[in-house]
Amino acid sequence: MAKLKISKKISTALINSLSAGVVPRVGVEHIAVGREQELKSLSQNLDDIAEGVAAFRFIIGNYGSGKSFILQMIRNRAMEEGFVVADADLSSERRLAGSNHEGLATYRELMSHLATKTRPDGGALVSILEGWINKIQQEVVKESSLRPNDDGFDDQVEAKIREVVQYIEDLVHGFDFGNVIIAYWRGYRLDDDELKNAAMRWLRGEFATKTEARTALGVRVIIDDDSWYDYIKLIAKFVAEIGYKGLLILVDEAINLYQITPTVTREKNYHRLLAMFNDTMQCKAEHLGIFIGGTTKFLEDPNRGLFADQAWRRRTKESRFVTQAGVQEYMGPVIRLNPLSEAEILTLLQRLTEIHGLNFGYEKILTNRELQDFVKEIVNRLGAEALLTPGEIVRDFISVLNILYQNPGLAFSELIHDSKFKPTTAGKDAGIDEDNAAEFTL
Repeated sequence: MAKLKISKKISTALINSLSAGVVPRVGVEHIAVGREQELKSLSQNLDDIAEGVAAFRFIIGNYGSGKSFILQMIRNRAMEEGFVVADADLSSERRLAGSNHEGLATYRELMSHLATKTRPDGGALVSILEGWINKIQQEVVKESSLRPNDDGFDDQVEAKIREVVQYIEDLVHGFDFGNVIIAYWRGYRLDDDELKNAAMRWLRGEFATKTEARTALGVRVIIDDDSWYDYIKLIAKFVAEIGYKGLLILVDEAINLYQITPTVTREKNYHRLLAMFNDTMQCKAEHLGIFIGGTTKFLEDPNRGLFADQAWRRRTKESRFVTQAGVQEYMGPVIRLNPLSEAEILTLLQRLTEIHGLNFGYEKILTNRELQDFVKEIVNRLGAEALLTPGEIVRDFISVLNILYQNPGLAFSELIHDSKFKPTTAGKDAGIDEDNAAEFTL
């Protein structure tokens, strides 16, 4: 195996995140094991989105199977390829629809996490707009003899801005969206921070009333619980027009929709999700990808899951040919994450051992035989029928590496064969339903 080349910053981020049981934001490619087909399929979606179509995929798996890891991998890949990305975890406060602005809360979360290759940590809306304006100014300089302070320069810049705005005005709410973009440009040109801030507040869905928006910007509508998805489509079209490949929306923890108690509210969320699904599948949206991470219960429970709705069941149930042949289909709307093989888990542990050694500056101390013993010990402790997922062993393994590093006199076999060694699981140790357990997904 080739020696890893990885910076101290990345190795530290990986070790810290994995120790805390969360998926790292950076460096995930160094621990990517056994998901080549899934990532290949999602990468094909990125190619399609760049061509102007839309895509919608469910990433379905049990806790610890790798949903969040896959979403993070494709997020980083999309940014690297020139997409704008936004991600959000659903919760009791953030849904797709609700009577308490829960849908708008999800939109606001997505906007705060808007990211690009040059702004990977989120908050990229301002840099997207100002980078575009700067690019247009450079084009005007190149195409004419005018300079930024010359008479007529700003008029030519605004004319080019309006050319882009015209492409989105025919979409639902496109006219007002375009007016807000123009307002931001005018605030930029006049050094009017109040006008720029008002435009940003509107785009982020922060205006509470239409009157407030009309006073500040002269527009007639605001982004609200009913309309927020329309603006996602507008932003996708807009960023594609100004030079990005498209917009990728990543929504995780869809189990929170399944856990909504009132049936009417839960079904309202499922219907909103269905509208988004139909929009993308029927190409009513352009340059837009929506990837949803959820558990098997969220999808298949016949009473509360998506399968409770015949429309959803018809769209997402596996083909009988897949079931009969016992194979995996990677091109349909649902990608199911199967457990990693024991060989893949061993490869993962090898990489973690190397990363840990690089981070703390010591030579790798564990042999492949010892790594195999670690896996077998976990299987023995959990029972042969237990579903062995990366999320259930990685944090334990990082903990073991930390203990061995801090206690050089302690033998590996002594540690893992000790009667007090008890592998952690996603909820099983606490005796709670796994769908209510805190999830660590690698």
